[in-house]
Amino acid sequence: MIGHISGILVHKQPPQLMVDVAGVAYELEAPMTSFYNLPAIGEEVALFTHLAIRDDAHLLYGFSDVQQRDLFRILLKVSGVGPRVGLAILSGLTTDELVTCVSGGDLAQLTRVPGIGRKTAERLLIELRDRLKTAVSQDTVISNTKSPVQDAVSALLTLGYKESEASKAVRSVEGAEQCSVEALIKEALRGLSQGAS
Repeated sequence: MIGHISGILVHKQPPQLMVDVAGVAYELEAPMTSFYNLPAIGEEVALFTHLAIRDDAHLLYGFSDVQQRDLFRILLKVSGVGPRVGLAILSGLTTDELVTCVSGGDLAQLTRVPGIGRKTAERLLIELRDRLKTAVSQDTVISNTKSPVQDAVSALLTLGYKESEASKAVRSVEGAEQCSVEALIKEALRGLSQGAS
């Protein structure tokens, strides 16, 4: 999985952009809300990414911050919402606007996004409400200041571990609050693999 890239921005024409990373140019698609934060062509750029693998292509999507990328991943879990619709939603609404819209049940604001009809908007409100509550409780959508412990738990959830086992494995690492995210993930995975054997 490619989770983050940084390099030189060589092309940007919504929704496509291209980033040169040590001589290899990555093509990405990004929501308009990420385009607003891009530097000029020829300058350094860093993006959080989501890789979608299909039978006919590997598609990379870029986001200006990790919260937007996490929200895109939550959107993809909603029935009938694919990458195109996810990008449209995040192009029409910022992360905070979408969270506020869902928590307030604002159907009208969702239907103003191009390509989102009333039925899709209703499904989004229903399915996102619980998912966003879980995400907010884990500080993956709104907060920019996650602790290394929270980051490590989020990483293990992404790898498919249950929240209870991920949290227990990370918090059982000695001196967890002082460890780096990388060290926490490594030690937690070691503990989980030993527990499974």
